[in-house]
Amino acid sequence: MSLPMDIRLPPEFLKKLQLESDNSPLCKPLSRMSRRASLSDIGFGKLETYVKLGKLGEGTYATVFKGRSKLTENLVALKEIRLEHEEGAPCTAIREVSLLKNLKHANIVTLHDIIHTERCLTLVFEYLDSDLKQYLDNCGNLMSMHNVKIFMFQLLRGLSYCHKRKILHRDLKPQNLLINDKGELKLADFGLARAKSVPTKTYSNEVVTLWYRPPDVLLGSTEYSTPIDMWGVGCILYEMATGRPMFPGATVKEELHLIFRLMGTPTEETWPGISSNEEFRSYLFPQYRPQALINHVPRLDTEGIDLLSALLQYNTRSRITSEAALRHPYFLSLGENIHNVADSKTHAFTANTPLKALGSLSGTPGERSLDPTLRTTAV
Repeated sequence: MSLPMDIRLPPEFLKKLQLESDNSPLCKPLSRMSRRASLSDIGFGKLETYVKLGKLGEGTYATVFKGRSKLTENLVALKEIRLEHEEGAPCTAIREVSLLKNLKHANIVTLHDIIHTERCLTLVFEYLDSDLKQYLDNCGNLMSMHNVKIFMFQLLRGLSYCHKRKILHRDLKPQNLLINDKGELKLADFGLARAKSVPTKTYSNEVVTLWYRPPDVLLGSTEYSTPIDMWGVGCILYEMATGRPMFPGATVKEELHLIFRLMGTPTEETWPGISSNEEFRSYLFPQYRPQALINHVPRLDTEGIDLLSALLQYNTRSRITSEAALRHPYFLSLGENIHNVADSKTHAFTANTPLKALGSLSGTPGERSLDPTLRTTAV
């Protein structure tokens, strides 16, 4: 017996939300009446099917618990989204359900079930032991470079699947990349993601955690496409290779300053149209020259530096796509067969020695840095 896997939202529900319409009010909260009408169209599971085992985290709208299914005895993650507000369900909840029901991929967290009560909407996800942030912390911020490559490929694989379906994640960061004890990485937390059918559609610029936010969004751009995610991928590659965040700014101005100091202050040549951006002109940044990335990421090989540079292009049209990044020479050492694995299967990124529950690792930072090497074998 297995949990309900095929969560389908009726066409009427999607039409009602106008998810793919240019006039879609995704950021406008649903009214209480609209919420009841739309949520009633969804087939729900039962709360008594699951047992809570402990709290994993809490955010503005949701609390995540570790749980167990009474039907399968499998561990699950229960994301309880509060519905107590008069204006109805948070738009992030509806957005996440609507998107995840269509995303069936080995490198994207699986939505098993949906439970609706008067006070909350609970999304039941597959359970993974850790995330990339915890993984970095527990290995002393010193990953093996082979593991960096394995995790980067899995990240791009899941992201490419989304981008082919015109879906942006918009909140990529180590905390949203879940990892299990076999070394499988999966994209999670699609609360800020949204379907994008028109490349020039205007969206809110108040998305993406500051450290992983691209400069075009930092400077107020609301017209973006899949390149918004690719800048974040570059920041994550840097962080895995060095053990430290690439641009840990506390404010938008500081974030831009850190970016320009390393990558060079943008010019019309590197970023067409930047000289007419009022926000950019108002900051009066010094004219920094770009620094050699190899001096900041010495553990990355030549191909890795080239990929990092391609991800961190100011001009969004020059920023490498997820599909092109998967074919980058940086991944040649993984073998050609990695491109032939079905979406529903993972590339058995298993550890030569068990990763265990990463949060339970103990010992000195030096001992934790003895990071097991992951190997790739097609399944």
